[in-house]
Amino acid sequence: MESFRPETIPNPNTSKEPRSKPFRVLFDILETVILSLLLFIGIDAVTARIRVDGQSMEPTLQSGEFVIVNKLAYKLSAPELSDVIVFHYPRDPKIEYIKRVIGLPGDVVKITNGSVLVNEQQLDEPYIKAPPNYQAEWTVPEDSLFVLGDNRNNSSDSRTWGMVPVENIIGRAELIYWPPDNWGVLHFSSAVAAGP
Repeated sequence: MESFRPETIPNPNTSKEPRSKPFRVLFDILETVILSLLLFIGIDAVTARIRVDGQSMEPTLQSGEFVIVNKLAYKLSAPELSDVIVFHYPRDPKIEYIKRVIGLPGDVVKITNGSVLVNEQQLDEPYIKAPPNYQAEWTVPEDSLFVLGDNRNNSSDSRTWGMVPVENIIGRAELIYWPPDNWGVLHFSSAVAAGP
């Protein structure tokens, strides 16, 4: 005679889940912390956040604003005229500066009669506070950039301390993110040379 054995049905009262619940909560918290840390490291590898200090980039940037910097921008392409960049100050690399690119390697930058000319082409500069009240001419060496602040007459920049080595560039400033009322994009893909 055959005998049949019924399937065993677990008794819900004997479940071990209540004992493992604290461990599950701890595991979820640990998982969230690790994922957040990895996300922060990833974001920090491709961007930087800087605080603007001083008036040299007015009216584009105000002192106290916070800016996001794209650290990969120049790994993929070369700097362009009018880019706003963050770099290590050539005379003291521990200090970070933010300025606008006015001359690329090999360019001749001339400032005369309140205008900036690059290779004899006058720049269209709607972003400056006032026309420069000085005159001079520079030739940008290879692997360097000529930078100026948008507040031309109140800025420590290439006209006083020289060129920025390309190796000193941290990245391109992309947008103002704080305070929220001042939010705005800083990178524009447009020609800055005025027509003939």
